[in-house]
Amino acid sequence: MKLIIEAGATKSDWRLISEKEELQQKLLPGMNVSTMSMEHNLGVISQALEELGRPALDGLYLYTAGIVTPEVSSTLESSIRELIKVNEVEIKDDLVAAARSVCGREPGIAAILGTGSNACFWDGSSVSFKARSGGYILGDEGGGACLGKLFLADIIKGLVPESVAADFASKYDSSYEGIVALVYRSEAPSAALGSLAPFILSHYSDPYIKELVDGNFRSFIRRSLKRYDTARYPVGVVGGLGSACRDIFCRLCTEEGVRTGSFEALPINGLLKYHSI
Repeated sequence: MKLIIEAGATKSDWRLISEKEELQQKLLPGMNVSTMSMEHNLGVISQALEELGRPALDGLYLYTAGIVTPEVSSTLESSIRELIKVNEVEIKDDLVAAARSVCGREPGIAAILGTGSNACFWDGSSVSFKARSGGYILGDEGGGACLGKLFLADIIKGLVPESVAADFASKYDSSYEGIVALVYRSEAPSAALGSLAPFILSHYSDPYIKELVDGNFRSFIRRSLKRYDTARYPVGVVGGLGSACRDIFCRLCTEEGVRTGSFEALPINGLLKYHSI
């Protein structure tokens, strides 16, 4: 049996599989070894293994954000081996998860388009080049947080069309004080900004919103994706925003001379295929 875990800041998805089928699934609290304490992350791991019955495993494969040093991986692996009998433990970051999900064992370009954004070149077995994302303050073009930031910046300056602004005010606190509180006093500003994406996209027929959404994606294509050999390799996309806007994103990629590959709203779907081969 194998255990595949795809963990984000909000939730972690645990899948126990055999050679032929999925045996169990558990959805538990999120993990991020950069922004959450090791105590919290190890607590989630311990809880999950307990709920799964601590099965003996051939392999455990954990994908989570924040794997930035070998020491982090070593600490997690040691703790896992104390909790469960397992032959192989592999701990990788969310970018490897995206690449394995949409590229498998073939070379290609993998992109994350969710609350944030990222991209890398996958040579079939490892990430061989990555243009830094910069996060929601310095980068994350194309992602939901960046879209929300662009929209709110226009709201506070009175640049959003009246009909869209009125609808926004009917659903959110659109006062300057309310917007400042949402962004600067939130425990998770990126998630707060990204949560506005569904509202913004619901007004895509408005010319202003269309330009805002298209411009956000174009910025990602031009500033991130074109750092890679897009003439030779297709771009596979992981993430809820990318999947929800697949038609829009594919159209813009075509206009920019970029080929697209597969799309996965949830990277775990592609990871199950990767680890079952």
